[in-house]
Amino acid sequence: MENKKELRGWLDKFGLDHPLVIAGPCSAETEEQVLKIAHQLKDSDATVLRAGIWKPRTRPGNFEGVGALGLKWLKKAKEETGMLTTTEVANPTHVDLALENDVDILWIGARTTVSPFIVQEIAEALKGTDKTVLVKNPVNPDLSLWLGAVERLYTADIKNLGVIHRGFSAYEKTKYRNNPEWQIAIELQNKFPDLPLILDPSHIAGRRDIIFDLCQTALDLNYDGLMVETHHTPDDAWSDAAQQITPATLVQIMKDLKIRKEVSESEEFQNKLNNLRAKIDVADNQLIELLAKRMKVSDEIGKVKKAQNVSVLQTKRWNEILGKMVLEGEQHGLSEEFILRLFKAVHQESINHQERVMNK
Repeated sequence: MENKKELRGWLDKFGLDHPLVIAGPCSAETEEQVLKIAHQLKDSDATVLRAGIWKPRTRPGNFEGVGALGLKWLKKAKEETGMLTTTEVANPTHVDLALENDVDILWIGARTTVSPFIVQEIAEALKGTDKTVLVKNPVNPDLSLWLGAVERLYTADIKNLGVIHRGFSAYEKTKYRNNPEWQIAIELQNKFPDLPLILDPSHIAGRRDIIFDLCQTALDLNYDGLMVETHHTPDDAWSDAAQQITPATLVQIMKDLKIRKEVSESEEFQNKLNNLRAKIDVADNQLIELLAKRMKVSDEIGKVKKAQNVSVLQTKRWNEILGKMVLEGEQHGLSEEFILRLFKAVHQESINHQERVMNK
């Protein structure tokens, strides 16, 4: 898929002076619920009403959506408020039903993106339509798989495309429900700057208290929009209650977010600088997390050495690491001097950790 300006056509048609905002409940629960939320969002910055109709859950037994009946509720909400509508589709049958009910934007979920077979079936079902299709990143951090899904749709002559960054699963627990792995989205932006990129902070956060910070980071990284799960009574939601916010909270978040506009040359410079600094901040945070993980391993090594009464310093091993890292650094444009300083500091911290364990 070549980088084409036409990919932004559907987004540019909105003519918005702010990023696109998609909002609505995780799941359509009742007609009353959908309509109430839609009317509360009508006069906000939200342009598109979202609601899950079919909810593929990780494990059976949880609420899995009301099914096709909910599409009629979305259609009625659209008629009453004028908002566009969007929902997730996971197979050709979902596509057909969504098209019958005039859903404006369809998104492909993280669990579907991982299967090229299903994505291809959806692409073929969508041939001949002018609907907008958004592709969520796959569950695991795989940029090629993400872009591959977009390319399958593009090859099927679907040009109104975009992607949704909803974070990636990780074996280790972090403060996020799904790790953002910002560098993957940044790489996608670098490869295809004209492909609209939307953040789903709700699924990254898993809890409502950090949604604002995630939205601000996305805007600092020049994302094109936000998809925020919004419910009139979040604590009573039938699915993912902890990560949903009220429409009033969404309005306040939109007021508090800093959106930088390009007006003059000086502002353009500041915007670019802020964008690059935001990327540095993301990389620095990831660097700290990686170093912390490394030191936890050093603690474990200290325990093993203590059990066998082995000395902390292993000179041969250290020299092997240093030589290898110098060569790796050179391949990535990093000077030998820098690598030596960096890894000597890392090695010293590792020794400190092991000595603390050994001397307990």
